[in-house]
Amino acid sequence: MISISAFKWVPPFAQGLVRDLRVRWALEEAGLPYETRFIDSQVQASADYRDLQPFGQVPVFKEDGLSLFESGAIVLHIASRSDALLPTDEAGKARAITWLFAALNSVELQVQQLAEIDLFAADKEWAKLHRPEVEQAVRRRLKELATWLGDREYLEDRFTAGDLMMVTVLRILRHTDLLDSEPTLKAYKERCEARPAFQRALAAQMKPFQEQAA
Repeated sequence: MISISAFKWVPPFAQGLVRDLRVRWALEEAGLPYETRFIDSQVQASADYRDLQPFGQVPVFKEDGLSLFESGAIVLHIASRSDALLPTDEAGKARAITWLFAALNSVELQVQQLAEIDLFAADKEWAKLHRPEVEQAVRRRLKELATWLGDREYLEDRFTAGDLMMVTVLRILRHTDLLDSEPTLKAYKERCEARPAFQRALAAQMKPFQEQAA
């Protein structure tokens, strides 16, 4: 049985964004059952967990003696087992993988920088000075992505792991209204979020947070 690690609790601003969501979504799209190992800060700091994840993050993926970390690597591993996430033709597969890396390297780097300023350093003078430049960089990336998307439903000719990763990156901007300026991109994100597999993955991540809040 596949198992993944996830946090028992995170602050509200992070709920629905923690990176185990990416892996849950991939597993749901691939139709692969899994179980969740919930961890807290004590487990996160333990030597046993650091043996699995050197940086103490989530998720850790385990199956049949194989242990993986980094959500992008895990999603790619899952996708390689399912044509629901990667096309079977070599060219289509390569294009989907390209978009997975583009989401992490060309888009998330900009988006995450903005989120860290807004959520962790908004009152700092350096952040106030630096934020306009960071926002401009994010807007530029969003416009470039929207231009590529055009009237396509997905980044290529069907939903792939590239779309899965890109949408989870775009979701990081939910505390802003930046996607409102790119309605095509906003509709693309919402279209992917409407997929039943995403809805199941999100519900699974949110369940322990909601139970603790009840």
